[in-house]
Amino acid sequence: MARIAGVDLPKNKKVLFGLQYLFGVGSYTANTVLEKAKVNPDKKVGDLTEEEVAEIRAVLQSDYKVEGALRSEIQQNIKRLMDIGSYRGIRHRKSLPVRGQRTRTNSRTRKGKRKTVAGKKKVPTKK
Repeated sequence: MARIAGVDLPKNKKVLFGLQYLFGVGSYTANTVLEKAKVNPDKKVGDLTEEEVAEIRAVLQSDYKVEGALRSEIQQNIKRLMDIGSYRGIRHRKSLPVRGQRTRTNSRTRKGKRKTVAGKKKVPTKK
């Protein structure tokens, strides 16, 4: 069982895809890490030696932010935006879409379940 950055990687997958289970590691980063660590990307995670795992761990720690460090940095960036009162920070605070999407329809994931508001009664007009 390969354990890197506090995450157990699945034994039966290739190392290239197993590394992508780490938060902050995509396909490009996984490929780059394996090249630097000189590990065959087609090798299964269960077949890795302790030296190869240690080398991958060393490359990740020296060159990349993954898992907890990355999550905390993202949260600090969002908190900074909220503290300075920027437009993006206000959108984060109100739990609305941040990147310019429409909100009249859609954005249900961000806004949550619909809250029905009672409509106005139509007043009959005199003719």
